[in-house]
Amino acid sequence: MYNHAPDNYICPFCQVAQGIENQFIHTKQSDIVYQDEYITAFINAGFFENNKGNVIIIPNDHYENIYDLPDDISAKIHKLEREVAIALKEVYQCDGVSSRQHNEPYGNQEVWHYHLHVFPRYKDDNLYSSGRMYSKPEERVKYAVGLKEYFRNNYPLNER
Repeated sequence: MYNHAPDNYICPFCQVAQGIENQFIHTKQSDIVYQDEYITAFINAGFFENNKGNVIIIPNDHYENIYDLPDDISAKIHKLEREVAIALKEVYQCDGVSSRQHNEPYGNQEVWHYHLHVFPRYKDDNLYSSGRMYSKPEERVKYAVGLKEYFRNNYPLNER
């Protein structure tokens, strides 16, 4: 329903969930901060100028958007969203947290796999008007390490 992926679409988020790395995928396995049999959370390779280290949560199975997402998987994603928000507060010492999710081309969806962004927020950070850039894997390590440790210690279902 309401799908827009081109024919023969090779989904980068499916590849992340499956443990695949190649030159076409910005996300590396070292970016993953949480994974279980249903969902995966990782540091976004696209950094926002004042909100680096934001997390993307995806279902491991391919669902293009919210219209396709089963209720049980949605519940798991949103339970983890809460845990990621708490982790961002604890690890990054941020002032707040924002979440957002996009569907279809005119909803600003860029990857044809359901995903939810969770952003650390800071006073006067201008998230929605700040610049966005791709980061290098070594720039993401410090964000991933702290969140992995948090999940290892506080979220026992984590398989990573």
